[in-house]
Amino acid sequence: MTKPSLPELLHAAVTAVGGTERPGQVSMAEAVAEVIDDGSHLLVQAGTGTGKSLGYLVPALAHGERVVIATATLALQRQLVERDLPRTVDALHPLLRRRPQFAMLKGRSNYLCLHRLHEGVPQDEEEGLFDQFEAAAPTSKLGQDLLRMRDWADETESGDRDDLTPGVSDRAWSQVSVSSRECLGASKCAYGAECFAEAARERAKLSDVVVTNHALLAIDAIEGAPVLPQHEVLIVDEAHELVSRVTGVATGELTPGQVTRAVRRAAKLVNEKAADQLQTASEGFERVMELALPGRLEEVPEDLGYALMALRDAARTVITALGSTRDKSVQDEDAVRKQALASVESIHGVAERITNGSEYDVIWYERHDRFGASVRVAPMSVSGLLREKLFTDRSVVLTSATLKLGGDFNGVGASLGLAPEGTEAEDVPVWKGLDVGSPFDYGKQGILYVAKHLARPGREGTRSDMLDELAELIEAAGGRTLGLFSSMRAAQGAAEELRERLDMPILLQGEETLGELIKGFAADPKTCLFGTLSLWQGVDVPGPSCQLVVMDKIPFPRPDDPLMSARQKAVDEAGGNGFMAVAATHAALLMAQGAGRLVRASGDRGVVAVLDPRLATARYGNYLRASLPDFWYTTDRNQARRSLAAIDAAAQAAKAEDAEEAQDG
Repeated sequence: MTKPSLPELLHAAVTAVGGTERPGQVSMAEAVAEVIDDGSHLLVQAGTGTGKSLGYLVPALAHGERVVIATATLALQRQLVERDLPRTVDALHPLLRRRPQFAMLKGRSNYLCLHRLHEGVPQDEEEGLFDQFEAAAPTSKLGQDLLRMRDWADETESGDRDDLTPGVSDRAWSQVSVSSRECLGASKCAYGAECFAEAARERAKLSDVVVTNHALLAIDAIEGAPVLPQHEVLIVDEAHELVSRVTGVATGELTPGQVTRAVRRAAKLVNEKAADQLQTASEGFERVMELALPGRLEEVPEDLGYALMALRDAARTVITALGSTRDKSVQDEDAVRKQALASVESIHGVAERITNGSEYDVIWYERHDRFGASVRVAPMSVSGLLREKLFTDRSVVLTSATLKLGGDFNGVGASLGLAPEGTEAEDVPVWKGLDVGSPFDYGKQGILYVAKHLARPGREGTRSDMLDELAELIEAAGGRTLGLFSSMRAAQGAAEELRERLDMPILLQGEETLGELIKGFAADPKTCLFGTLSLWQGVDVPGPSCQLVVMDKIPFPRPDDPLMSARQKAVDEAGGNGFMAVAATHAALLMAQGAGRLVRASGDRGVVAVLDPRLATARYGNYLRASLPDFWYTTDRNQARRSLAAIDAAAQAAKAEDAEEAQDG
């Protein structure tokens, strides 16, 4: 039998999911197949509606080698495992004559730990473990959640936190889960044979396709101990998120509370001298942190340096002591010891990293209203790490609706450790960029309106002219507005002000779960939804409920963001343009994601309004606009209002027509 062609396979898969083949999807599938065959790499921008999941799944499954797919959001992981993969595998089975297996794999703390559930949680003040079910009042929210999880443990097949609905708080989940450092290991654990995390790993080892998240991909790359099974192809979806997720995993933090907990956990398990040394170091660190002011530390201050060296040395002593002592009076000693060791090792690692002082790290103090001060350390850049760990020994496909910024892929490529496209040299990963476009006609479906007449936004303070403009635009649109704000404070201020001015429901991020907010926003066209950056990627509301997307200002990083400002400074010192490489790239990515909320289907019409005149007047405005979908562009405020009113009238007329048809029917 002749091997089926890629177009045949794609046609079968698209038909199975009830879609229509799109030229962009075909181009993408061909390019993915090509790089998998020749061992090179691909950055592919595929706009909303392209059907990019099938664009990479079909060539990857046809190739027959093991594939890892890493995504940033839970929603896409679920879509792949519950919808796209089962249908695609079924559709391709008659043609491929094999049925590829697939599985989901996450970090250990995402799975219920049966040892924790049945044996209890190591108690900081007491020896041994305590039963968290007895300790929590059954009437409290925590107590109810714990009882619900105990019942769920008997019926769940996966033990995956994300399969528990409704979900529970981080505090409740921490009572029934362990990190990889705290885990006893399957061979030492009484529940090793039934362990959910181990079962997920075993399924992954036996699967042709493993779906995971960016965080686990980062852990796999950074920690050197392989978590993911060997694979020949890596596909990173939502790839615009990868650098920030890897940075998050590579960031260390120390707080006085964390150190105090480690002291309590270890004190009963080691000799008095070692315990006292850690206690003294902990007190010294706490005194230094009481005076800590937020901001970057270009050099480690002397008092902090001494405190961290004392912590590092005391932690090392305790780690050695923990390995050589035994105390049979401690109930379930192995679990208690493992948690204590994990806490102390974590402190030792961060203290040593900061005192060693790498020029490639950024160190800063942060203050939190509830948790007090912390000292944090993060890599100046993760590009070298990604180049070394990601692009060797396998083909990598990175895809997203937003990878091409300012007209090319080199900005995102550089953040991933890639030389400019077309560079040929030894040890330089070979890659190409491909923009397969979008099935939507952005020029006809959407307008980009920049409010050029407004005053430039200042650092702080209310922008009354911006709020007036926002109110007028929402009225013209008849509601139907997604408001995307550069800070939570700005979103709250706008919601308070406009709830008084307008006779329309305004939903605000944080007042309800994101899922409920989006449901409410989609259900009633007069409703507006205001939120901040984290909303920009989670909202998928096609149709007349979202016909105006407003951004209050260009979302540059805050000038006092220690990591971003350090990265900007480093580019400047190396002779580059730090503002464009860091701040403008950050803003372009977020704005492209935000603008992408407007047109989600071929019938959608609307306006993206940016209430920041700099997008029209500043030199970098062209770069930012080139990163957005190719909407029709105007700075005419009357034109924007007329268009919104016309779109609102058309939506109302269509609704009335539907109602009439329903009556006649």
